[in-house]
Amino acid sequence: MIIRDALLAGPLGFGAAPLGNMFREIPESEAEATVDAAWEAGTRYFDTAPFYGTGLSEIRLGKALSKYPRDAYRLSTKVGRLILDEMETGGRDQGEKGEIFKYGRPNKIVYDYTEDGTKRSIADSLKRMGVDKIDFVWVHDLARDFHGDKWVGLFEQARTGAFRALDRLRDEGVIKAWGLGVNNVEPVELLLSLDEARPNGTLLAGRYTLLDHERALERLMPAAIEKKVEIVIGGPYSSGVLAGGQHFEYGSVPPKIAAKVETIKALCGKHGVPIKAAALHFSLAHPASAAVIPGASRPERIAEDHAAINFAVPEDFWRDLRRSGIVAPNAPLPFGQ
Repeated sequence: MIIRDALLAGPLGFGAAPLGNMFREIPESEAEATVDAAWEAGTRYFDTAPFYGTGLSEIRLGKALSKYPRDAYRLSTKVGRLILDEMETGGRDQGEKGEIFKYGRPNKIVYDYTEDGTKRSIADSLKRMGVDKIDFVWVHDLARDFHGDKWVGLFEQARTGAFRALDRLRDEGVIKAWGLGVNNVEPVELLLSLDEARPNGTLLAGRYTLLDHERALERLMPAAIEKKVEIVIGGPYSSGVLAGGQHFEYGSVPPKIAAKVETIKALCGKHGVPIKAAALHFSLAHPASAAVIPGASRPERIAEDHAAINFAVPEDFWRDLRRSGIVAPNAPLPFGQ
């Protein structure tokens, strides 16, 4: 269990996508204060990506972490997109995710899952963050509904490029682990079916949460256990809707999802359980889950996350949640029933 064993302070990490001006312009002081709050609370795993604000998240995270010893924390970023020095002058196609990073830097982005592109991406990330090593590397956004008809070609490019390059870098000790960083289960299932690729884990965002877990539970999580591939759960609050936010899947909240959220809130109120605690403990209850990395852009949210992960959720809550139909009958729960 390379990823779980490499973590220095438990399974709660920090998802740095919001530091890339996700949905709003975040002042530099607020971004740094949020990372400082995470550190002071005990967080020692931080995840970012070049895509988050077109390098802005990496720059801000690196600056905030520069005051701490590099060996005192774990760091992951992603490959698959290169940030160019050339500036974007027109609209930017960000696929299904729309303009969630429209307040990020204006540099052009190009997709590149080749071996050379992977090595360049890692070198660029090291420079942006001002660090000498990255622990985990995720191949970013290989998913059919994000790239449309480019999906097969991009996955094949990654299979013969990024996957092989990351296998070697891991075997050489340059990185500790690699896998995918995606919002869909299909590319992970495809990766696990390959005999030639040897990933250690995968960052799966939004697909093993209270609101969306059935597909992952059916095939992906059992396959991950069989292949000894650990899953880092991203987006445990489903783009914020489970934490009082107004977004689900980076967009507006559908009525069906809103109704589920109200059911969960009612059960949390009945048992005195913070909804964040329910979300984090559920995502971590599956034996394939190695870590969970909620995002935050305000210091006070960090305290909520740490309080949630340390909250002892009563067994009666989980029983009621199961009876409500919110969680699948076969989904592992923290008390094993």
